[in-house]
This record gives sequence, C-alpha cells and structure tokens, in this order.
Amino acid sequence: MRYILWFKNIRARDVALVGGKNANLGEMYSKLISKGVNVPNGFAISSEAYWHFLRANQIDKKLKEILSGLNARNLDDLNAAGMKARRLILDAKFPPDLEKNITDDYHRLELQYGENCDVAVRSSATAEDLAGASFAGAQETYLNVRGCDELLRAAKKCIASMFNDRAIAYREEKGFAKRKVALSVGVQKMVRSDLASSGVMFTLDTETGFANVVLINAIFGLGELIVKGRVTPDEIFVFKPTLKKGYKAIITKNLGRKKRKLVYSNRGGTKEVNVSGKKQLSFALSDEEILKLARWACLIEEHYKTFQDIEWAKDGKTGELFIVQARPETVHEGKKANFYEEYVIDAKTEPLLEGIAIGNKIGQGRARIIMNFSKANSFQKGDVLITRMTDPDWVPIMRLASAIVTDEGGKTAHAAIVSRELGVPAIVGTQNGTKKLRTGQMLTVDCSNGQRGRVYPGKIKFKIKRYNLQDLPRLKTKIMVNIGAPEIAFQTSFIPNDGVGLAREEFIIAEKIRIHPLALYNFRTLKNKGLKHEIARITPEHKDKRQYFIKELAEGVAQIGAAFWPKEVIVRFSDFKTNEYRGLLGGELFEGHEENPMLGFRGASRYIDKTFQPAFQMECEAIKRARNVFGLQNISVMVPFCRTPEEGQAVMGLVEKFGLVRQNAANPKVYVMCEIPANVILADRFLEIFDGMSIGSNDLTQLTLGIDRDNGKIAAIADERNEAVKKLIADVIKVCRKKKKYIGICGQAPSDFPDFAEFLIKEGIESISLNPDTVLKTIARLGKL
Repeated sequence: MRYILWFKNIRARDVALVGGKNANLGEMYSKLISKGVNVPNGFAISSEAYWHFLRANQIDKKLKEILSGLNARNLDDLNAAGMKARRLILDAKFPPDLEKNITDDYHRLELQYGENCDVAVRSSATAEDLAGASFAGAQETYLNVRGCDELLRAAKKCIASMFNDRAIAYREEKGFAKRKVALSVGVQKMVRSDLASSGVMFTLDTETGFANVVLINAIFGLGELIVKGRVTPDEIFVFKPTLKKGYKAIITKNLGRKKRKLVYSNRGGTKEVNVSGKKQLSFALSDEEILKLARWACLIEEHYKTFQDIEWAKDGKTGELFIVQARPETVHEGKKANFYEEYVIDAKTEPLLEGIAIGNKIGQGRARIIMNFSKANSFQKGDVLITRMTDPDWVPIMRLASAIVTDEGGKTAHAAIVSRELGVPAIVGTQNGTKKLRTGQMLTVDCSNGQRGRVYPGKIKFKIKRYNLQDLPRLKTKIMVNIGAPEIAFQTSFIPNDGVGLAREEFIIAEKIRIHPLALYNFRTLKNKGLKHEIARITPEHKDKRQYFIKELAEGVAQIGAAFWPKEVIVRFSDFKTNEYRGLLGGELFEGHEENPMLGFRGASRYIDKTFQPAFQMECEAIKRARNVFGLQNISVMVPFCRTPEEGQAVMGLVEKFGLVRQNAANPKVYVMCEIPANVILADRFLEIFDGMSIGSNDLTQLTLGIDRDNGKIAAIADERNEAVKKLIADVIKVCRKKKKYIGICGQAPSDFPDFAEFLIKEGIESISLNPDTVLKTIARLGKL
C-alpha cells in the first residue's frame, strides 16, 4: 500500500490516489520547476491511507449509516449528521504503521527546510479541483503547523472535514454523494507570506470568460483572508497576447482595501492583525512581480491546456514568489459561445448601493440580513442574502438565494467563486450593505452592466434577450461598436464585431478620474485647501497628480483595446464641452461660462489653446502608454470637432511634439471626425492631414440644418435622412473612397432607420459603428437588404 507519495513522484493522473489538489501540486513540481515556476516541496498522505485509517478504527460502515438517506437540503438533519461523522473521526487514532510513515516523512522534509519546519496541511479530495467541480473551500486547511504531534492533529482534522456540512452538501449538489470519495492530505512547506503578500490569479476574466487576460488579486499576509472575503484585494489585469511579446502589459491596476492581514501566531497557527494606514495605500506586489506571476500563469495554463485558478504566495524572508495551488477554472471552461444572452434593465431610480458585480445576471427578492451563520435557518428560498462575507459553511443557503450582497471581498472571494458556480448574481465589496439595507425590503440586484453591480429598491422590470449567433448573416460592410465604459468592454467583445469605431474618453474622465486635468496638472499651486484635500483623498497613491490622470486614462483605454484585440479600436480624444469640463472637480477654476457650449471651446480648438495644452499632453501620454508600454498597437486615435485644416495641422503638430506620432515608428492612425459641414466641403484638405474620417451624424445633422437638438419644439427636424444631410454624407464618402482613406460612421441612425443604413451601404461606407445594444438586431436587418 502507498500511504505517502512525495510531490516529485505525483502526476496529474493520480487524482484517485492523492486527490485533485495534490495531483496538481505534484504535476507542477515535477514538470514546471524546470521552466522557472517555483513550487514548495512536500508530500501527500494518500487516499489508501485514508481508507486504512477508517477501516483500522472500524468507522467506515458507521459513516455510511450516518449519511444513508440524508437530505442535505434540510439544514438541521445535515448539521446533526455532519457532527456525528466528524466526532467519529476525531475520536479515532492513526494506526501505528501509518503514524510512523507520516512522522518519518515529516523528518525528511525537516532535512530540506530545517528542524521543526512550518508546513501547510491541506485537504485534497479525490473528487476535488476537477473541471466540473472546484469544491472551493469545502474541506479544511491548517497553516503554520510545526512538529509531528501538530501535524498528526491537523491531518486528522482534515480527514474529519470531509464531513463538514458544506462538504456533504456540495458532494450531493455535484452528484458525488453516492460515489466512493476519499480524502488525501497534502503536507507542504509554508511560504512566509505572512511577512509579505499572497493571493489568487485566474487565466481569464472570471465574470465574462474573456480569455486574453490574467486576473491577479493580491493582499498582505497569508492568503486565507482573500478566499474568505474578509478583505477587498488589489485587482490587476495583465493582457496575455502582448505579455508574451515582452510588453509590460499590466492594463488595469486597482488598489484594494487591505485593512487586515493574517500572520503567524507565536503560539502556533495564525492570527489577524491590522494593516497600517500607510501600508494600505501601497500595492501588495511590484510591477515586476505582477509580470512574473502572469508569465507563470500562462505557463501553467499552456501545460494543462485549460483555464486555471491559481494560488500564489510571496516569501517575506527571501523575496521569492511561489505557486502553492492550481486547479481548473470550473465556470467558463467548455462553454460554447454560440449564444449571446443579454439582461436589459429599465432602472430609473438611484441605486441604494454599489459594489463589484459577480456574473452578468439580475436577481430579485426580499432582503435577508444574516450576520452569523447560526441564524441561517431564517433564510427562505428566493431571498437576497445580505451578509458581511461568506465562507464554505454558507453554501447550503447560498444555493437558495436569488442574489447575494456582501460588505467585503473581491472577485476571488468565496462568495464570488461559489456564486459563479451556482449561477447566482452577487455583488461583493459594497462596504456597508448590511447597514444600508434592511430585512424584508424588496430588492433588485443588477449585475448586468459591467464590473459595477447595483442594488435598487423594489422590483424593477427587466428583459432577457437571447441571440443565436450562428443565425446572424455575414456582411461586407464592417460593423463596429461604440463604447465608453471600459467595464463593459470584455463582455461586449463577444458580440459579433469588426472592432471599435468610437471609444469615448469622456466616460473614463467623468466616472473614473472625476478631476479636471488642469487641477491635477496645477495641483501644487492650487490655493483652495478644501479642493487640494479632496484631490489628495482621491489620488493617494500618486505624488505627481498628473500620473493619476495618465494611469487611469491609459488603463481605461487599454481595457477597451485589449477586449477587441487585434481588431482596430479608434479612441476619440476628449470631447467635453465647457459646461461638462466645469462639472469635474476643480473645473470651475479653469472653465468659463458659455451660452452655447456645443459651438464653443471644444475639440481641436481646445487642444491647441496654450492653457489647455498640458491636459492634451496628458491624453497623448496615456495613449502612448497603452500602445507602447502595454503593447496595444491596435489603438488608433481620432480628433473631434476640427473646424479648419489649419486647426488639424496644429493638432498634428502637438501629437508629434508629445511623442504620440514619431518619425520611423509604428504610429497610430490619426482620424478626424466629420461632423461640421466644413469637414465635407474641405474634405480633400482634411484628408491630406488625417488618415481618414468618421462621420458624426448627430452633430453634422444639427449643424447642416442649423438647429438645437435639445430644443423640443424643433427636434423633429433633426433627422439624418434629410436630403441635405444625405448629400453631404454621400459627398464625403466619395472623396474618402477616391483617396483610399478610411470612412466610417458612428451614430444611432443606421440602427434606427433601415433605409438610412441601406443608403450608407449603397454609397460605399466602409464601417458602421453602433451602440452595443443595437448591433445584433442591426446585423439581422442589414442581412435582409
């Protein structure tokens, strides 16, 4: 009988002998260390040892009797059965031969790592970490275990955890209840991440299944708190295609609320302590460490040929990084993208609170606030579970929930992992959901609009649209998308498309940055102390406030660029009007009042103005970072509202001065919006400056017909199908085609008016760019023309 197997002798095929977790550890230790992936050494107490332990104590049949006929959905019966089963195991003793095997091999580990070395003792079930079932946290793990006596105690507790309420319920949920499932115990040298950091990473975006990124979550201290959702971690996305080409492809890097950490206790085991306020404002990993982990994640994914859920740790004594677990990702693997499902909500009220959206569905029900699992019996099927955080004990009621809301946690917290697997919409990291909501309140939990989830009062109407993508026709005209919010980019990329015809910077500036760029540029000389304090509060990680603007804009643009890679993504430089810029924090210091901002200080005129040039330079720096540092060479740029060729020349001069366009370099295409009649009349001259045009049909219609689109009395005249507007559009298409320059259109008219779309295609438009919610129906319509 093989009671002990060292990692070097274990392979992925040995699941039946050592469980999923240990099989993966052995596979990585034996196959990936040679490729530079660090894995701490250790050994597995096998499933054969598990059966030997049960039979030697004559408790195998007793366990079977306890679980026979159990209904795991009855929480009282489940609790009673689990308690009996665990007591049987904890009262039993290891057979002498097995005890000797375990202690002898621990002494061998001491020869490598030192006397009384600290180890992690982990449960590894033979039905765990498989492609269809993660068993996330179903069994126990014990950290900072030292000495033979402590090791034997921890190993027995692991075996007993096979019969935790949650583990029993999960086996029944996944259809393993009647199969012979055994437990192996992993014994692995601890990584001193209590002195540094640890976390989880996935080789895809966990919410959308977007496959071209590595998602890294990081906290200070040992990793248990991240899985339990007790802290909100740093969240980082690395773009795989350009990472593999050698770029520093960290396309998103968000600071988490890392207020607590788990460290070693002097009495053995672990304890929670506070993280200092200053430390909370720093990331748990350096950029080089992020890139190293992402490269390892790619190697592990390539080795297993499937998406991976990986745990990592950094040793605070040596500074080394290690992989301590890897398992198949269980939610998105194997899903086919033949259908596109879209939840559409008509929410006109303000949300009660927001947080990190898990999944992309909508749930509704009455709120049930449960702060302690001992009160779980009050939970009814269809309720919305509101709690501070969840752990594996909560799974039996999580599966009954219509939605879940937690105060703490990130995308890799227990609540997030299990919610995805159950298909239950969840919002985590709300900070104060348990205080703002009340039991009995009817709620709508909306996770359908990107990374921010919103909780609304009442029962708000929504629709579910399902499209069969295989039924859509193929068109000769390119169908691109308009997009402003980076948070919906990954999900939107699954819609059939030919790239992004209009990526708006305004949403990123208004929603994410929130501060006027010149207030950041002139931060040191600002005299308003209250304003300086508020800017400092929003930008704590940046001494140079300009870098905050550049970072946030670069990352927002990069997220869109990455989502649609390698297709072209046309990013329009900021096109705020004076009143909109004035609405940003600090804007009143730098913006005057205009009677008609639509016709005022905007677009190209603003960029070339000496007072605004520093802000435009920051925009160019952000685009440079996205293209040259992150490697997103598919990003092009577009100049809005350019009144004269001379303005166009001046803008191009600045673009070159600021290094976005360089001699003898792979430069971005630079387009111009065609939204002023002068752009059509002087199209020949504009096309000598720019690489093409994109028709802004709303402004072109307004300026051609001389109307105010916000004036309800004359709004009916604003129709893109007006003959004058159509003539201008036909003329500019003709000029662009003649000069072999790009010509597209970004606006709603082609989706609202099939006859207008037919006109554009007949005239030879190269691309039609639409809002995401109209793409599928427009493709279907155009296919019938």
